[in-house]
Amino acid sequence: MCTSIDLDPMVEVINDGASAYRGVIPDDRWHEPYMPREELEREIAAGVVFAGAFDDEGRLLAVMGLQDVKDVALIRHAYTRTNAQGRGIGSALLEHLLARTSRPVLIGTWTAATWAIRFYERHGFRVVDEAEKVRLLRTYWTVPDRQIEESVVLTSVRAQ
Repeated sequence: MCTSIDLDPMVEVINDGASAYRGVIPDDRWHEPYMPREELEREIAAGVVFAGAFDDEGRLLAVMGLQDVKDVALIRHAYTRTNAQGRGIGSALLEHLLARTSRPVLIGTWTAATWAIRFYERHGFRVVDEAEKVRLLRTYWTVPDRQIEESVVLTSVRAQ
């Protein structure tokens, strides 16, 4: 699991990995940096626990968070450095976090992030319909209406 000494590398990983969204998600949802350190600190304070994947030299390659909210667990902020993508690191982190919870698992991502949706579908998640998406986002996340419009929610088989 990541600790406070990993905060700066976590911010680097998140912002590098999030560069895939630039020009893909609506311009009014993109900002630079995508996640400043202060926002990451707020997410951790709100209960997001991050797992990290490190290379042999101890360099952080990827992060993924797990947050218990009410009766579910949310996968939050899953990012891999662009130069480390395609190696199975995200899959390993997801499996690690899924093994840490017995709760139903939900994942929110951008509708335009088709690669992310396919990734989660390969791991047994399914996209919920529009009405269920809105209900879930309003119940388990704190996001603006504009983000709700541009998002999808995926659910694990055990969440059904």
